[in-house]
Amino acid sequence: MAATVHTGSAPVRELFIYYRIDSANADEAFAAITQMQRLLRERRPGLAARLLRRLDPPTPTQTWMEIYSLDDAAGVSPELEAEIAGHAAVLERFFCGPRHTEVFAPCAS
Repeated sequence: MAATVHTGSAPVRELFIYYRIDSANADEAFAAITQMQRLLRERRPGLAARLLRRLDPPTPTQTWMEIYSLDDAAGVSPELEAEIAGHAAVLERFFCGPRHTEVFAPCAS
């Protein structure tokens, strides 16, 4: 059975942001990123923010992913996406390379 793709004029946007961090700084990075997410949730009621780590064998770097969704008709707006990126800019010292942002919308069935 095929899913019916959401075709509304303003799909619900969710963000998936992934990047690599130095394993040696993982504890400090975790504290800083979860603090940033807590502040964003306080500023934006209804915002859900998660932090995930890829389950790879131990290496000098780790792949992490931030996930953001908003309990709102349109989800994460481009303005909120820019706000998240602005807050993350001060955390660049933890990133090994760029942060990659992917925007997804749920499929309706």
